[in-house]
Amino acid sequence: MPKPRPIDPPSAAFLLSESKNQPMHVGGLQLYEKPEDAGPDFVRELYEQAIASSEEVMPLFLKHPYRSVRTAGQLFWRQDENFDIEHHVRHSALPSPGRIRELLELCGRLHSTRLDWERPLWEAHLIEGLADGRVAMYTKIHHGLVDGISAMRLMQSTMSTNPDERDMAAPWAKRAIRKPKAEVEAPMTEAAKGLAQLPGDALRTALGVTAEAAGMPGALIKTLNKGMRNETSTLSLHTPRTMFNRNITGARRFAAQDWPVERIRAVGKATGSTINDVVLAMCGGAIRTYLIEQDALPDTPLVAMVPVGLKAKESHLPSAEGGNAVGSVMARLGTDQADPADRLRAVQKSMKDGKDALKSLTPVQILAMSAIGQAPALLGPALRMQGIIRSPYNLIISNVPGPRTTHYWNGAKLVGNYPLSIPINGMALNITCTSYDGSMGFGLTGCRRTVPRLQRLLTFLDDELAALEKAAGI
Repeated sequence: MPKPRPIDPPSAAFLLSESKNQPMHVGGLQLYEKPEDAGPDFVRELYEQAIASSEEVMPLFLKHPYRSVRTAGQLFWRQDENFDIEHHVRHSALPSPGRIRELLELCGRLHSTRLDWERPLWEAHLIEGLADGRVAMYTKIHHGLVDGISAMRLMQSTMSTNPDERDMAAPWAKRAIRKPKAEVEAPMTEAAKGLAQLPGDALRTALGVTAEAAGMPGALIKTLNKGMRNETSTLSLHTPRTMFNRNITGARRFAAQDWPVERIRAVGKATGSTINDVVLAMCGGAIRTYLIEQDALPDTPLVAMVPVGLKAKESHLPSAEGGNAVGSVMARLGTDQADPADRLRAVQKSMKDGKDALKSLTPVQILAMSAIGQAPALLGPALRMQGIIRSPYNLIISNVPGPRTTHYWNGAKLVGNYPLSIPINGMALNITCTSYDGSMGFGLTGCRRTVPRLQRLLTFLDDELAALEKAAGI
């Protein structure tokens, strides 16, 4: 058996910040269309094959945390001596009538339950019973093991672009991992890789690197001054108090939908905006309408933490591979603007100002600045200081590119890919987006009590995209 090893500080922080009201796992929902030759027992056979292919499981999926007097309270990873694959992989069915509504409700309930520290911290649920015949898989894995983006990438790396390929292993099996062919799938950018590392890296910096150690007193003062004036920058010191910024319960609600990337791109092209700007404007408009409906819209705009990638050549950041630097921008969402065109311009300016601020910093300074901005949100739960440390933003909105081509698992075509994330005390809503095969999938995860009628945001997102198209003259 492998020797137990200490858990690194970022992973330990995610573990220690967990409570019954604040489970710290990320998740994903994949929707599949059955192959044409699928029989009536296709899902049962898929489940049995997933179990059978797991005779050798990757080490990541075998370890669980523990601590004892002998470790002086320090957390260690230890391999599960009694690993039971059937505990982690489950076969479920939806109640009638088997709509997407029932599927999202089930995912919300599954996402509400904490993972047991006595076992490896992950689960996978193969779900049948959708009225249209599709098959779903919901997976969750603790953030102490892996972040949400890396978990989704791991899932995608086990798939194939060949619809005729069969006998494929499950994502947690050792033999499942495959290297994507360059001519079939665009490689993951350095920026996207960095987005996956940003929360943990920023927390590590918050724990051990100060602004002075990064050599940035001048840059820090400049940004702090901007923050004091409530302007956009990499650091936000002023955010309005909203219904999202309260203590939460453990119950979750999940909503998901996708829109054609081409529609979003067309708005961006017509307005000189990026796809990410349009996504943020969609979110800003939807949240504005939602808060008006709840009679809870603040006078000042909501602020979102947005991970961004910067091209090294454009940002003057040194890079051994000429890749991308990654930081976070505190973006104002224009929720105080009634006109969608004005809201998009506000978001566009906010993002540009934030990126311009990042361009003047070195990679270490970017990480330090991100850490300073994120420390209240990241360290507050770990140190049980919610309500004492104020979050520097109202919610997180992240947008990460996914595969551009159609993927399959044992002949089943992946037709939907939606991330589930982590609401925390003081930040009850998280919006994560990922593109796949020409669509942009939005995953909205919220506290069931603090964010009532979360699914209404999907309608408002659709309305906002249509309003942006009209404003752009499309």
